[in-house]
Amino acid sequence: MESQDIKPKLPKDEQIVENRELGIWEALIPVFALIAMLAYNVYVYGSDALSGSNQFILLMGGAVAAIVGIYNKVTFDQMLEEVSENIKSTGGAILILLMVGALAGTWLVSGIIPTMIYYGLQILNPTIFLAACVIICAIISVATGSSWTTSATVGIALIGIADALGVSLGMTAGAILSGAYFGDKISPMSDTTNLAPAMAGTDLFTHIRYMLYTTIPTLVITLIVFIIIGLNLDTTGSATTQSILQSVDEAVNVSPWLFIVPIVVIVLIVKKTPPLVALLIGTLLAAVAALIFQPNIVASIGGSDSLTFASGYKGLMDAITIDTAIPTDNDALKDLFSSGGMSSMLGTIWLILCAMVFGGIMDGIGALAVISKALLKLFHTTFGLFASTVASCLALNLTASDQYLAIVVPGKMYSQAYKDKGLAPENLSRTLEDSGTVTSVLVPWNTCGAYHSGVLGVDTMHYAGYAIFNWLSPFMTLLFAAFRIKIRQLSTPNAEVAK
Repeated sequence: MESQDIKPKLPKDEQIVENRELGIWEALIPVFALIAMLAYNVYVYGSDALSGSNQFILLMGGAVAAIVGIYNKVTFDQMLEEVSENIKSTGGAILILLMVGALAGTWLVSGIIPTMIYYGLQILNPTIFLAACVIICAIISVATGSSWTTSATVGIALIGIADALGVSLGMTAGAILSGAYFGDKISPMSDTTNLAPAMAGTDLFTHIRYMLYTTIPTLVITLIVFIIIGLNLDTTGSATTQSILQSVDEAVNVSPWLFIVPIVVIVLIVKKTPPLVALLIGTLLAAVAALIFQPNIVASIGGSDSLTFASGYKGLMDAITIDTAIPTDNDALKDLFSSGGMSSMLGTIWLILCAMVFGGIMDGIGALAVISKALLKLFHTTFGLFASTVASCLALNLTASDQYLAIVVPGKMYSQAYKDKGLAPENLSRTLEDSGTVTSVLVPWNTCGAYHSGVLGVDTMHYAGYAIFNWLSPFMTLLFAAFRIKIRQLSTPNAEVAK
């Protein structure tokens, strides 16, 4: 499977651990405990919960799961082995997060992000901005096959433009992710688009064609909603655009030549360059651009009045690794003109590691398999089978904290059940994508939710309601199942289709 999505790769030997001694209520104890602890923690800390306390709560949830496992004769070593496998699978994501931080820092001091904001403010206005975000991100993500790349490049710039226009950052992040996950879901270069048909037992392009039936209407509804929101937005932000443009022009050397760097990065990813390599090249090119276009800014960050080798080196290294800022007198630009570099991603990395501990222990004690099998037994009709699949994917995104397990576990568990109902495997692969792939970004402690929240600088709970494409997709697949729209049958059914 070839993929260019900058996300952790699923181990080829990924196995779903089964435990015949574990009952459904025992499997759910860690889930209920985690939800209760997280709910109280968010009540106490509010939006600051992700600064550290939620991470510890995930470890406490893992401890509860470990106690359940030990009671059911699962060895501590076996649980640690699954945790180790989970953490190993996130190694690529952690390195990419660090490189995204480095990229953001150099793109700021080089003037790339300010230049994107400068030209973006002249092209986009609040009325069409949100719908334009969806379309722009959908195009980029289809081309790259990567929602993560889309957020790390055009997503960051669009957030900056939104802030300058006075458009809600939660709305903007929701629009960005709606478009980004459209491409993540249907691009043949996306790993999840390859993984879902592999699990269900169909081929890639049959899966993509069949998925368009639910995906296109969902995208159209998403665009309509954002157009309506745009028409009703308070557009007072546009009144201050001229002063912001002037402040950007005074703070940095704005040049269309700076667009060469993001274009090169996107082309590299489309050409199947490994994401880490593409991001590193983007960081280094931006560092060179900073020396050419913004020598005074680099020297200032390096603690000098003039650009020397030492001040240039220190200025660029600080931009890559720690908090830096471009001086400006415009209050509206102060947040936009600051970056945390690689250090700004450490909180997200911490969250991912703790989530993988919880998910690994849940898998190690056999809880994930037990929960999926219990959901499968609850339904006996064709619609019930689809509903059970959706529920399993949502549950695994919440408990396993991993998008891949939300596709792999239901894919393995439900494959035979779909055949027994006389349903073609593309029904299962489409449902896996409609409910497993796109909803991962709505969970704060899921690797996808943690990543996008960290990169865009918007709390998951602030954008989740506006990620219309993401939460609407599971409802769309259930609607098609309920009214039996485009539910393809096997040419030779294994069993009579339930009415």
